[in-house]
Amino acid sequence: MATLYHFPFCANSRFIRLVLAEMGMEPTLFEERPWERRDDFLLINPAGVTPVLLEQNGLVVPGAGVIAEYLDETRGLGLSGRRMLPEDTVERVEVRRLLDWFLVKFESEVTAYLVNEKISKRFMSAHEGGGPPDMNAIRAARSNVRYHLKYIGYLIARRRWIAGDNLTYADLAAAAHLSCVDYLGDVPWDEDEMARNWYARVKSRPSFRALLADRVPGMAPAAHYADLDF
Repeated sequence: MATLYHFPFCANSRFIRLVLAEMGMEPTLFEERPWERRDDFLLINPAGVTPVLLEQNGLVVPGAGVIAEYLDETRGLGLSGRRMLPEDTVERVEVRRLLDWFLVKFESEVTAYLVNEKISKRFMSAHEGGGPPDMNAIRAARSNVRYHLKYIGYLIARRRWIAGDNLTYADLAAAAHLSCVDYLGDVPWDEDEMARNWYARVKSRPSFRALLADRVPGMAPAAHYADLDF
């Protein structure tokens, strides 16, 4: 059985958890706190970031984008019509473009700030970067999430799913990141009904149940977080 090194509110880890669940895989989950920089974790991933997939044969697959490509190459064909990285070249380009948008752009402009300031810092020592949240960073992230939400609404107004007619990695990546922000109550859902309805469809999938059950000790989620109908 494969092992996934993850942090529950690392959005890129959540993306891979969704992918694995959609593929019917149930890996062993090992909670990793990257800021602790454990020697054993750095041995398998010198970059020191989550997620990391460790296959039963010892193969180490680090990083959300690399894991997603690896899983498609090794399991994608078996999914037939449910493949989340399309076979058509043009469609694959669009999925990869949007995957980069959420795993990199959304992460750097929104999720990293909010999760670090409002969640991760709670568990860090002062030496590791813990302390009171930086309100300037939080305000910037809250501002940034609004145009990302509008962009999702723009895409969904023209497509059934974010990248086209079928559910793809792009939907799972976007939903994974929004789920972290939504836990904190920082997604202005009332500003874009199209985006809100799309997210309700994604979070109603069985693959999302484990994410909706995640909790930060001492911090309750937004009241609607696990409500499939908002």
